[in-house]
Amino acid sequence: MNSSKEIAKKSKSSFYYAFSLLPPAQREAMNNVYAFCRTTDDIIDSGNETDDLKYEKLRKWRKELEKALVGKSEYQILNKLAKSIKQFNIPLEPFYDLIAGMEMDLQQNRFLNFEDLRKYCYHVASTVGLMCIPIFGYKKESTKDYAVYLGMALQMTNILRDVKVDADRGRIYLPKEDLERFNYTEEELFNHVYNSNFVSLMRFEAKRAEEFFRLADESLDVADKPALFPARAMQHIYYKLLKKLEAQNFNVFEKEIKVSKFDKVFIALGVWLKYRLVY
Repeated sequence: MNSSKEIAKKSKSSFYYAFSLLPPAQREAMNNVYAFCRTTDDIIDSGNETDDLKYEKLRKWRKELEKALVGKSEYQILNKLAKSIKQFNIPLEPFYDLIAGMEMDLQQNRFLNFEDLRKYCYHVASTVGLMCIPIFGYKKESTKDYAVYLGMALQMTNILRDVKVDADRGRIYLPKEDLERFNYTEEELFNHVYNSNFVSLMRFEAKRAEEFFRLADESLDVADKPALFPARAMQHIYYKLLKKLEAQNFNVFEKEIKVSKFDKVFIALGVWLKYRLVY
């Protein structure tokens, strides 16, 4: 298994670009958190393995996390994570909630309504924000709300971007009640049917993502903005992605819509400089 730093660097994700400008101790802790999240997610996405085997791997991963917290795990990634948890006093609940979220991924590949989807988004995305804000050094209690809302916004944007990829894997994250509302069927989604009903459905979900971005903004106190510049960079990168999806009329079936590596670096550096110079 690769080191935490290698996992983060190899990903070239928005997450990596956003926290690469942190001081060394914080950057190492973020690498450890990201490695945990990435590895947990990879258990679910591990090829053609059966769900039973994935459940077993998740159970072992949870037990090894517990071992790392009280002694030593066989996984070096978890041992490093445990040190970061203690160093920055990170609450344990989000780590276990994330694992529970991955179990939800195995238990269901459809969501009847938005409340079901919202619960899922909290477990797989908002939890990550709650892991990170102690590392950034937040001061205001409302910043926890910021982490939760931002996680929702990012996950909703991911879902819109990955509609085709998820459908090809037999998964639909868009709520069933919303498909019915816009008269767009699962069969059409599996067959990559791009029509006005699909665009209306995607615009409806995009407005939900926009609302979570707005709620996140309202929850972040000015006193915590400088410390949370990596989260703000993530926010700007994903908001740009949402706007690109809208500009392309959500035609995710024809080509991959993404934010370029250059734009990610430019945004992350711009946010970092803003908070260095203004605050």
